[in-house]
Amino acid sequence: MWVAMAESSECNNESVLVVPSSTLLSFLEQVQQFALTAFGPSQFDPKHYVDLPLRFNLSVTLRAFQALPNTNTLSRDDFNIFLKEYFGEVGSDLVNYDPPDFSAEPEGFLPGVVNQEVRKWALEVHSLCRVLSRKVAKSVAERPEEHTLLPLPGGVIIPGSRFREVYYWDSYWIIRGLLASKMYETAKGIVNNLVSLIHKYGFVLNGARTYYTNRSQPPLLSAMVRAIYMKTGDIDLLKMAFPTLLQEHRFWTAGIHKVIVRDAHGAKHSLSRYYARWDAPRPESATTDMETAAGLTESEKKLLYREIATTAESGWDFSSRWMRDRKNLTTLHTTSIIPVDLNVFLLQMELNIEFFAKTLGESSIAKTFIQASNARHIAIETILWNDEMGQWLDYWLDPLKCEHIQVNDQHEEEIYLWDASNQNKNIFSSNFFPLWVEAFHSDATRVEKVIHKFRSSGLLQPAGISTSLLNTGQQWDFPNGWAPSQHIISEGIAKHESSEGKLLAEDIARRWLRTNYATFKITGQMHEKYNVEACGKIGGGGEYTPQTGFGWSNGVVLALLEEFGWPTNMPIDCK
Repeated sequence: MWVAMAESSECNNESVLVVPSSTLLSFLEQVQQFALTAFGPSQFDPKHYVDLPLRFNLSVTLRAFQALPNTNTLSRDDFNIFLKEYFGEVGSDLVNYDPPDFSAEPEGFLPGVVNQEVRKWALEVHSLCRVLSRKVAKSVAERPEEHTLLPLPGGVIIPGSRFREVYYWDSYWIIRGLLASKMYETAKGIVNNLVSLIHKYGFVLNGARTYYTNRSQPPLLSAMVRAIYMKTGDIDLLKMAFPTLLQEHRFWTAGIHKVIVRDAHGAKHSLSRYYARWDAPRPESATTDMETAAGLTESEKKLLYREIATTAESGWDFSSRWMRDRKNLTTLHTTSIIPVDLNVFLLQMELNIEFFAKTLGESSIAKTFIQASNARHIAIETILWNDEMGQWLDYWLDPLKCEHIQVNDQHEEEIYLWDASNQNKNIFSSNFFPLWVEAFHSDATRVEKVIHKFRSSGLLQPAGISTSLLNTGQQWDFPNGWAPSQHIISEGIAKHESSEGKLLAEDIARRWLRTNYATFKITGQMHEKYNVEACGKIGGGGEYTPQTGFGWSNGVVLALLEEFGWPTNMPIDCK
């Protein structure tokens, strides 16, 4: 079921469909608001309250809630009694699960790591997949109306801490770690879980919760399938995933995600953007979003809430990358941006589908995706490449620079007119993500130029690659570094057939591995993000406290050690 939403943009006047909320979610948002008033903002996590499973059916729980005194007279103790009586513990609708293919020291594990201290740490990181392994409890499928958690067919690896459910793009790096750990069946199970979401919703959700059904996340399912296939040769995996990858591709290349830009020579190019089907506070952060939107008109609030949810779809929530005013979150305009990374991931998807189609003997589909990948490659080079800066830049859409073309009686096409000044010339790690895709390595001279520009960009810090150069207090800005950026850029630079490229890729990997190791030794934990200004510092900023666990950080450590190894006599501490 979808609800029409009118657009205010001059060049974006089609109605946008919004996913309706559920009665359970609306109720849990009331509980969330009540809890904020009762307990106060200190250490308050709004996500906690929408993750609570019900002990009784909704009508019984709702009546008990409505019978509570108002927040002016209700004590904290009485509200806690209500929560314990009518709700299960957060996370209790997941059960611990022991992956059957786990081994304490897998055969053939990290052959390039002989250094005993590094190897010991790597095995400790490897063992965390058991700590983070879960299965969705049967009660979730039996009584879905009492849970925001979604049922999944197999075992899952969660990121950790407040993130108690499967997340889409996290899963790629979790799988890369599982492949280094020789846990091929667990990796396939994660893919099967994500495929099941496409079967039900038509796309992979941001995460496996009902409140994530309005958006996706960076599309890396095809990359997961290919990574597993290259290790196992499992043709049945390709056959199982192939139809759903075609479905996911349609999701990202049609409707509100599709953008057409006419270049300076009159040629049309089709690219993609992030765009959530939502115009209300995110349930998992409702109290936070309402505070952010305070002072806006109702129509302005709806537009901001859509931009906030869309930024969450990007995975980079939040960053100056998406804001017109880097100090003001209300200036988010993510729906008006053609992002470098999304289109690189989609080009990679098109190349992967072409490869799968050829492998499966689907020659007609292979031909279609050869054409699609060629077209997107040209579009990225034409619209996003900046030769002077030697990198690819996000492109901001100008609603005043567009035209409407009547395709037929039923359909009108919006075409934006390219303007070089609309490229975002700020430097972000995503500007260098195209290096991850082999297609961008055909011109060796230009790759050398890009690598040189990366070296001089200021992104590479003592403990890894910063997300941006701007310190805004947002978590996807300086000085934070995140595991995906380290992996994508180091693996991308390593594809360049030069000693300079190999050495730089190894250097990036070693900086990142050192800071992960140092913080692990200090805290006993792997962390979601790191401060890359100095070795051994944990990241901060953003709308929630720093998290530990941590799925993709663990996966990237193992993937980097598998790819680059570690010299036998090289210390790994910060010194």
